[in-house]
Amino acid sequence: MNGTPAIPGQQVTPGVDRVTVGGSPVELVSTSTYLMLNKPVGVLTSVGDDRGRQTVVDHLPAGRPRVFPVGRLDLDSRGLVLLTDDGELAGRLMHPRYHVEKEYRVLVRGQPGEAAVRRLSEGMIVRGERFEPADVQVLEGADGDTRLSMVLREGRKREVRRLWQALGYPVLDLQRVRIDGLQLGDLAEGDVRPLRADEVTRLKAAAGL
Repeated sequence: MNGTPAIPGQQVTPGVDRVTVGGSPVELVSTSTYLMLNKPVGVLTSVGDDRGRQTVVDHLPAGRPRVFPVGRLDLDSRGLVLLTDDGELAGRLMHPRYHVEKEYRVLVRGQPGEAAVRRLSEGMIVRGERFEPADVQVLEGADGDTRLSMVLREGRKREVRRLWQALGYPVLDLQRVRIDGLQLGDLAEGDVRPLRADEVTRLKAAAGL
């Protein structure tokens, strides 16, 4: 393992350790499935809908294992959705206790000032509900609107939209681009791909697995 003789009972970390037998690499096969989708606007983050609307699983290839989306990305938002049949990982990624980062690109109407950004960075109370601090960076402004990067460590329903609405800057476009080290990258809208072993390893580490 990693160029030295292995010891019986030695643990191997998939995606990190290199295992060979007689000089030939051994590929470690996971029994779980991990996929990422670039969700378009208008697609439900659900495995089904009684009203017949399109869901994220409609974008998956035929014959794929039964998987479910991790967390929510609302109907009017787009971007990175993780799908898996690994229930333990999914539960931890969604639980606020583990503080797994989710990064968004946000377009808001208007031009938020330093006071608005500071309120978000300190945490806010909206209609009696406490929201944890968020990291916010202004990227650019054009035609009276502003594009920002926003990093959250909890996953409340419509959190980004509710926060900016409370500050008086309605969200015009919302795209999730990262979950911890898992980047949306150049994956085309509506496309899906399996996660690499190193991506799965990093997500598990972020979730304390």
